[in-house]
Amino acid sequence: MIFDQTIPTKGNLIALKQQYQLSQEGHDLLEKKRNIIMKELVDLIEQAKEIQEKILTTLARAYESLQLANLDLGIENIEEYANGIPEYDELKIRFKSVMGVEVPELIRQEKPKLEIPYEIYRTDAALDEAYISFETALELITEASMIENKVYKLAYEVQKTKKRVSALENIVIPKMKESIKFIQDTLEETEREEFFKLKKMKK
Repeated sequence: MIFDQTIPTKGNLIALKQQYQLSQEGHDLLEKKRNIIMKELVDLIEQAKEIQEKILTTLARAYESLQLANLDLGIENIEEYANGIPEYDELKIRFKSVMGVEVPELIRQEKPKLEIPYEIYRTDAALDEAYISFETALELITEASMIENKVYKLAYEVQKTKKRVSALENIVIPKMKESIKFIQDTLEETEREEFFKLKKMKK
């Protein structure tokens, strides 16, 4: 809307003041939204750092145990056991809203106690430790990917909201204020002119 082309009437002044009020309220709501999303982003980034550290530690333990198992049992036997492990193909995701932004969330399911999918008496503790560590790492990596997806979506929304706030602050609201002042000044000037005309007519 080009506010400086608004016809200076009392009706337009009232309408423009209402729009100005709504724009101010919209600006405040957008700032509140941005602040809430920023807080959520900071929390997610902290979570991501913690999970990344856990992933690195867990994978290091897993590979160390796997190397020991390779030495004790032989690579061919390890490959045979690995081929017998069922694939992990079940993952449930839901979406939740963060200030109107739909972000994915991993549904934590009650899982039965982790069972070793091979005959324990034919293996050793190192292989068991490697299997458990890799399973744990897989869960952590899945969770990390969910968090990363959330961060990207929320960061995009922050940028979008920031642009809208900036447009209201630097363009829309100042332009409205100028237009309101212009109409008020014009109406006051018109009233003064009419007042002087009436005075002259009475003389």
